[in-house]
Amino acid sequence: MPGGPRTGRGVTLVMACLGVFVAYLPVTTVSVSLPAIQRALGATTAQLSWVSDAFVLPMAALILTTGVVGDVHGRKRVFQTGMALCAVGAAVSLGSDSVQVLWAGQAASGLGAAALLPTTLALISHAVPDHRERGKFIGLWAMSLLASLAVGPLIAGVLLEHVAWRWIFLLPVPVSLVVLVVAAFLLPDSRAPHGRRLDWPGQIGAAVAVTAVVYGVIEGGANGFGEPATVAALVLGTLAAAVFVVVERRSASPMIDPALFRSPAFTATSLVAMISFLGLIGFFFVLSLYFGLVQHLTTLQAALRMVMVTGASLAASLPVGRLMHRVSARVLITTGLVVTAGSLLSLTNLDAHTSFGSIAWRLLLLGLGLGAVLTPMTATAVSAVPHHLAGMAAAGNNAFRQVGGALGPAVLGALLTTRAVDALPGRLADTGVPATTAGHVVDVAREQGLGAVAGLDLGPATGQALTALSGSFLDGLRLCVVVAASLALLAALACAVLLRPAPPRSPAARTAPAAEREPVPAP
Repeated sequence: MPGGPRTGRGVTLVMACLGVFVAYLPVTTVSVSLPAIQRALGATTAQLSWVSDAFVLPMAALILTTGVVGDVHGRKRVFQTGMALCAVGAAVSLGSDSVQVLWAGQAASGLGAAALLPTTLALISHAVPDHRERGKFIGLWAMSLLASLAVGPLIAGVLLEHVAWRWIFLLPVPVSLVVLVVAAFLLPDSRAPHGRRLDWPGQIGAAVAVTAVVYGVIEGGANGFGEPATVAALVLGTLAAAVFVVVERRSASPMIDPALFRSPAFTATSLVAMISFLGLIGFFFVLSLYFGLVQHLTTLQAALRMVMVTGASLAASLPVGRLMHRVSARVLITTGLVVTAGSLLSLTNLDAHTSFGSIAWRLLLLGLGLGAVLTPMTATAVSAVPHHLAGMAAAGNNAFRQVGGALGPAVLGALLTTRAVDALPGRLADTGVPATTAGHVVDVAREQGLGAVAGLDLGPATGQALTALSGSFLDGLRLCVVVAASLALLAALACAVLLRPAPPRSPAARTAPAAEREPVPAP
């Protein structure tokens, strides 16, 4: 290990933090740029959902596999592959001239993120086997993730004031290449301490389940859940999920060891991760459209509002990290989720004229709630299992989080579109739009999405139609906010019930030989 154990730990931490920073940068840079992307490419709401999900979906579907590959073949190699894929994906998105090419670039970046998320946590877990000290390192890892989410909107906002939307993908390219070079010479490698092998039946089942369910939800929101293709996708996803569970229970080398779920802490944090991220990532998707379609803000103006959330989360993560040794994770996470739900419910009275000051305090409160959740949730999931399962626990917790994140834009995007389109005829009638024109507007909304309505030239009725569009969008937004808040409360309930203090360790466990407590990694 270059420079000794201490130097190796420092290099590992820096590389892990840069890796997760690059991995999560597309989440908010893209979300705040969705209105600009929609205008430039003429994308429908469903196609916009796929811009987000083309990134999150491969991350959710393959994150378990990359964790196993790192355990078997070396985490340094998987880390380097992830950085390379992030650079390639950003380069493809940078040169995209259609929504389909953008999907391809986002998918490549998602593959890179799938490799980086479990690997960075597993590298930290190997470098810092003591669970108390490891919590501090994971806290810095979580702060890097939040920093990425915080600066992403600002980067996008500043760039879109001066150049085309494609340039939001520039930064990951040089950062990834520099990290690749440094990691090649300085990053220590590690593997799982016990023999593992790839579980292909489990991987195929997981990938098919996640992909089919997300596809079914997105297409159901766009075309109706009674369509044969939508029904077939949802049925296939359900069956694949059942097959995955059966395969994992019987596998000699499972992607997720069933022993992990014997830990109530791991089970609780995984459920919290999936439920809360479903609501929150979906909410960010809807909020970005609200700023663009209803308030008609520039990307920079929208970014300044979005950064209220991520900036407050980042600011809260440091004191929360210090509190972790004094206050139980159960209290921190439950409190954070309740605050999150309350802040979301406070957004139900948003309208087209809500001022910056009026919305700022609510978004700050939302960020503080999130900041109280992320660090203890991640640290608890990794520390709640035996050291040799830390890499698998990291991959599993991230997988549940990304499944929720993939479903978020799909579920809330579908709810938004369905509710808004249903409300649109009544809103058009209330504003006095002629029946013939109103029918045309509704047809455009159903076939091309809500964003297409904003670009229609309807002559004297244009202003009335835009007012009706804003009102119907707000109807959909309020439904989405209530659903997101309900999911946060459900996650808080799961945490309060399942995340109970671990029983005190026996004297025999406390005096176990070092080889048992901290297994030596396989060569």
